[in-house]
Amino acid sequence: MSTMAITNTTLSGERADLFHALANARHFLRFTVQGLSDEQAAQRTTASELTLGGLIKHVSAVEKQWQEFMVKGRAAMAWDGADFSQMPPEAIEAFLNEFRMQDGDSLEALLENYALIAESTDALLAEVDLDAVHELPSAPWFVDTHWSVRRTLMHIIAETTQHSGHADIIRESLDGQKSMG
Repeated sequence: MSTMAITNTTLSGERADLFHALANARHFLRFTVQGLSDEQAAQRTTASELTLGGLIKHVSAVEKQWQEFMVKGRAAMAWDGADFSQMPPEAIEAFLNEFRMQDGDSLEALLENYALIAESTDALLAEVDLDAVHELPSAPWFVDTHWSVRRTLMHIIAETTQHSGHADIIRESLDGQKSMG
């Protein structure tokens, strides 16, 4: 569990609950990739293109972007209003590379980056106004038009938890290892 960023601050109530839910989700994602080589982390084991290293990379990028959204609002989302059906091939490839380990990527470096992003989110959680509301960017997957910082943190928790489940399936397909059970 990441606590480095909040050692001088005592979290209680809702902030503590959000912190512990996020720390728990991160723990299971990191636990699922323990002991893997870079080659194993980059290996596809299911019909999906997802890999364990790619999931770490994706969850890191998503948490970082939502972290920035909590501070800057809609302006933090580079894809705001993008017509995804009209994206040039290089933009689509760049987006897809967020889910893939690239030449030169190592699982260790991806996990270190994830830990740094987690520390920043944890520090933000200790201080940010949970009731602050930001307009969501234009995208086909949003039903809502605005999210509070609290709702954004719950989304990070949900995203991390969902991808932890994906990672567990991929890991079990790789070598039979299960995170639970």
